[in-house]
Amino acid sequence: MNVLAINGSPRKKWNTATLLENALEGAREGGAQTKLVHLYELNYKGCISCFECKKIGGKNYGRCAVKDGLTPLLEEAGQADALILGTPVYFSAETGMMRSFFERLAFPYLTYTPGYASLFTRKIPTALVYTMNLPEEALPKWGYDISMERMRGTMARIFGACELFCCTDTYQFSDYSKYLSTVWDATAKAKRHEEVFPEDCKRAHALGLRLSQGMPA
Repeated sequence: MNVLAINGSPRKKWNTATLLENALEGAREGGAQTKLVHLYELNYKGCISCFECKKIGGKNYGRCAVKDGLTPLLEEAGQADALILGTPVYFSAETGMMRSFFERLAFPYLTYTPGYASLFTRKIPTALVYTMNLPEEALPKWGYDISMERMRGTMARIFGACELFCCTDTYQFSDYSKYLSTVWDATAKAKRHEEVFPEDCKRAHALGLRLSQGMPA
């Protein structure tokens, strides 16, 4: 069992990366081999709309034709037994690096056929890990629940199954006094990070363990 986690945050040691590390720890506990990749270390761009992945009989049918720093990772993702994509929420969506990665990962497998059938030849468990400043009760107001469910549904359609993991009301800075951020209660943020984030890490550990066991029921 090979579990691949993709960090779409520019930070390698903060909320998203920490949750992914805990998920991979859980996967290793379940007997899986694991790897964590930081997208901000790679040089690449999003889909260029060449449609080579859609050209019937073409040499790149079903796979991304662009060759750049993302190419080896796309090949690894295609061979993984489970995928975990992690990203903070920027302007109500994934980071630009994660979105570009997702375009290049997902579009070649998606066919322009009724029901948008997938060319991915196996069914594997996947997960989307989102971290965000907003508290959980505010997600519907800003439409986060809709956008995240749309992404989850796309992952499930392509790969077979996808679990959504949300970590809300996160601690953004280690010292709020250094930044203009008066919309947030720094004391409450610190308290939540101390008391709730460890529980989120336990949930992430359990997520990784579940993925290491294969497809959910």
